[in-house]
Amino acid sequence: MADEKDKQEELNENQAPTEEMSETTEQDSAEREALINQLKEAEAKIVEYKDGWARSQAEFQNYKKRIERDNELMHASMKGDIIKKVLPALDDLERALQNRPTGDAWASGIELIARKMQNILEGEGLKRIDAKGKPFDPNFHEAISHEPNDEVESEHVIDVVQNGYMLGERVIRPALVRVAQ
Repeated sequence: MADEKDKQEELNENQAPTEEMSETTEQDSAEREALINQLKEAEAKIVEYKDGWARSQAEFQNYKKRIERDNELMHASMKGDIIKKVLPALDDLERALQNRPTGDAWASGIELIARKMQNILEGEGLKRIDAKGKPFDPNFHEAISHEPNDEVESEHVIDVVQNGYMLGERVIRPALVRVAQ
């Protein structure tokens, strides 16, 4: 009987751990599922945050480019405004040189000043619009008269009254021209 009692106790001991083990396995499984769900949620948040960060970076880069472009346009506009104010003085110097007396030293000085001014303005990107003998283009020329002329084709520039200028691709001042009919 003692043997049976020992066997009975052994069976009871073996059954108890099996029941405890199945409860522990179920708890581990539930904890594992909860952890997997938390991991999936965290990964979803990571993707969401990473996408938001990438969008923010792209928006910031676009903002920087837009600011740089706006600054360049403002700089070019300001430069154009300043050059427009200087052009009448250059025109006056050129007119003075067209009617200068020969052999006067001061006339040579005025010519030197005019050339320096032209070089400075050309260094800033200013270009004279070549108009004489060219077809009339309202984008670059402003007609002050239409005249009959046998030497020049119709709708071509006869003469330039006032030079026009471009700063880069932008017309600062159109050339005032006389056009053949």
